[in-house]
Amino acid sequence: MSLRDFLARFRPTGTPGATVTGVPADRAAERAAELEPPLARLADVQREAARIRAAADREAEVIRQDAVRQAAAIVTAAQAQAPRVRQEAAVPVLRAAQREGRDILSAGDCAAARVYERARERMPALLDRAVVDALRVTDRPEGAP
Repeated sequence: MSLRDFLARFRPTGTPGATVTGVPADRAAERAAELEPPLARLADVQREAARIRAAADREAEVIRQDAVRQAAAIVTAAQAQAPRVRQEAAVPVLRAAQREGRDILSAGDCAAARVYERARERMPALLDRAVVDALRVTDRPEGAP
């Protein structure tokens, strides 16, 4: 108890004038009597809040466990679908590669056809030259270069 509280106990309780005999006021007791019921209700509220928090913690744990199970199920389903999804994703790439292969094959066929056509056009002249060269070799006398 502070000095101020001690001295406040001896403060007059009435108006100035004739002295009135009275009992010194016990402010600490008055405050305790005034605050005790609200503090008791506050303790009840704190207990209720603790109960609510504990229930919320239990419910949150159930929700977390459900989320873990759902996540595991999603991962399992995704892993099961992965080969099919990969195959579906590869289809456009394979089609593009097949188109490119057909284009390359077609270009090769065209190039081969051009070579064949040039060979067909040049063949008679080359044959004539080969025959002339062969006849020249056979028309020479023996031992001539």
